[in-house]
Amino acid sequence: MAELPERYLCVHAHFYQPPRENPWLESVEVQDSAYPYHDWNERVTAECYAPNAAARILEGDGRIRAILNNYSKISFNFGPTLLSWMKENAADTYETIRATDAETRARHSGHGSALSQAYNHMIMPLANARDKNTQVIWGIRDFEHRFGRAPEGMWLPEAAVDLASLDALASHGIRFTILSPQSAQQVRPLAKSGPASKSVDADAPWEDVSGGRIDPSRAYCVLLPSGRHINVFLLR
Repeated sequence: MAELPERYLCVHAHFYQPPRENPWLESVEVQDSAYPYHDWNERVTAECYAPNAAARILEGDGRIRAILNNYSKISFNFGPTLLSWMKENAADTYETIRATDAETRARHSGHGSALSQAYNHMIMPLANARDKNTQVIWGIRDFEHRFGRAPEGMWLPEAAVDLASLDALASHGIRFTILSPQSAQQVRPLAKSGPASKSVDADAPWEDVSGGRIDPSRAYCVLLPSGRHINVFLLR
């Protein structure tokens, strides 16, 4: 009997809530549409963020077989405004998320599951160069403050991207991001001068992958006009 090949699935979860605080009161007021909860931050935390830290694995008869911290099995990012609220209002869940990143770093040779995020959920291609850099720097600093390490990856809001945004990430040490397959137009191999090669094979033809036809099962390296490079993973 032939042995089936191993299959892998990588899940990335993007978690974000905008700042809902009344700027005069510096607190979130009652939001009737979130009933029976006080507000939508509280409701989504109760229905999503907290349950993902203790997900029930059930037997066929409904009995609990195990309780799993989903954050320990996926790649994830949390928006800084959400973590700021969570630290004050859902401290147990906040600390579980931070501890999970430390746990996954120990398990994966120093690579944690948490990614950073551009700070204000700004659509980066619409921002000027100064604002792009501000969003990246603030996102990095907030991540360092909360997770105690420099981020390797950064989520771009709505996965919206242009070359200038990718260059802003790379210029501040971000090594990878996650994009929509629709963002890619053409691909071709890197030069075969070793595994660390960061130049294209000039003799290789470009392959048209527009319309989301790119293979999402592999990583890609984007060579930027500045001479920098950044790796990208594609959503399926």
